[in-house]
Amino acid sequence: PEEKLHRIFEQYGEVTNARTLARTILNWRQHHSLQTIFQLREALRDIVKGNPNRYFAQVFQALRMEVNDELGALRELLVQIPPLLKPGGRVAIITFHSLEDRIVKHFFKKGTTEEEEETSPFHSIDIPLPFHVITKKPIVPDADEQRVNPRSRSAKLRIAEKK
Repeated sequence: PEEKLHRIFEQYGEVTNARTLARTILNWRQHHSLQTIFQLREALRDIVKGNPNRYFAQVFQALRMEVNDELGALRELLVQIPPLLKPGGRVAIITFHSLEDRIVKHFFKKGTTEEEEETSPFHSIDIPLPFHVITKKPIVPDADEQRVNPRSRSAKLRIAEKK
């Protein structure tokens, strides 16, 4: 459905014209087959915003993340880590997307993959946190690394140690 496609492209691909993109795909599918990348590129040719390579990278990233349930797989991995580590054991995670990085950062700080709702400032429960964050800011590739390995440009490394 259009709303689901819109959400996928907006949330996972951060595509600027996600609603137009979703509507264009639905309209195209009414009259044409969409079974290959080339057909999808042809369908979207008239609505591409900015650099076509970047635009299609965002579109295909969004589709890949949804089809592979990449954020779900990341959450599943993270909750399995604490019982596997001894105190002092370290975990290092490399992310390539801001949504992934946000989940890892939150997990290392709070020990959960679930976002908490705001609670009353007068009511607090101290839950022991499983990790000590080693990298307050993520480690990112320097210019030399990016020149040698262009795919590293979006990589962020975060490290935490089990308490």
